[in-house]
Amino acid sequence: MTHPIMFDDADPLLRRVREIALAFPDAAEKISHGHPAFYTTKVFAYYGGSLKVDGEWVQHERSLLVLADPDDRAALLGGDRGYLPAYLGPAGWVGVDLDDGTDWAEVAELLDASYRRTAGKRRVARLDAR
Repeated sequence: MTHPIMFDDADPLLRRVREIALAFPDAAEKISHGHPAFYTTKVFAYYGGSLKVDGEWVQHERSLLVLADPDDRAALLGGDRGYLPAYLGPAGWVGVDLDDGTDWAEVAELLDASYRRTAGKRRVARLDAR
């Protein structure tokens, strides 16, 4: 079953996420379940997510899903921008809503942390050597 595309390729927030995510060593993009996914051998970020509220799916189309460090995850979930994404939340992933006021330095830090948790020692060493 093919999933429908669930993003706008011209979205300026997606464009900025792509800029940051694809700058990591060996990072690439693919479409997974209708959303952009950024990966090396494992996915380190998704653009867009959802969660179930009272039996209904709530889409967070302009959000970033990352595999956050436990402390960062707790802080993000404690704020009003963070959410526990469907399916991935129990595995340590967190969703962060993006908007025109997004702190892109924070997004870069979240992507960096998620990349480091998934990319493997050699890629992380290449990142640190920059």
